[in-house]
Amino acid sequence: MIGPNRATPPSPYDYLAAVPSFTVTSTDITDGKAIDRRFVADANFGLDGDNVSPQLHWEGFPAETRSFAVTCFDPDAPTGSGFWHWVLFDIPAGVNELATGAASGDLTGVPAGAIHARNDTGNALYVGPFPPAGHGPHRYVFAVHALDVEQLGPDASAPPAVIGFNASAHVLARAVLTATFEVTG
Repeated sequence: MIGPNRATPPSPYDYLAAVPSFTVTSTDITDGKAIDRRFVADANFGLDGDNVSPQLHWEGFPAETRSFAVTCFDPDAPTGSGFWHWVLFDIPAGVNELATGAASGDLTGVPAGAIHARNDTGNALYVGPFPPAGHGPHRYVFAVHALDVEQLGPDASAPPAVIGFNASAHVLARAVLTATFEVTG
């Protein structure tokens, strides 16, 4: 549990080489604010959310960007290793937005050529926040990674750590938006 006797866990990017940043915004989630239930996990995970992936828009990335990866990570999950909620990579360089719901439901909003890797539930799609009840607020780090390659190499069966390892060798810049969610009681 996050609390007065425990330090706030780091961001997943604190231990990687520093890279330039660019801007990511959303009409659905706000940096530093609580995530609306629409974007929270549904009854499959014991909550009453709609499990809809949020809209993201990014700009100001390096001109030499060849592809993007989008991830969502919960560093506060009680696992010792955090929890990956969303891993989408090989997004073509000409794409700079994902619409609301693009990475959930029937996945028709995923850009052609992009690959959904397994999240930590084992599913290749977005899964919204579902922290344990009473565990306090969790941070959800939405990141857009500008990469210098069109394709990272792994396929959809790769775990998030493999995608992250490959991406870290090719990241030109990164944009981050961090929102929160808490289940009380």
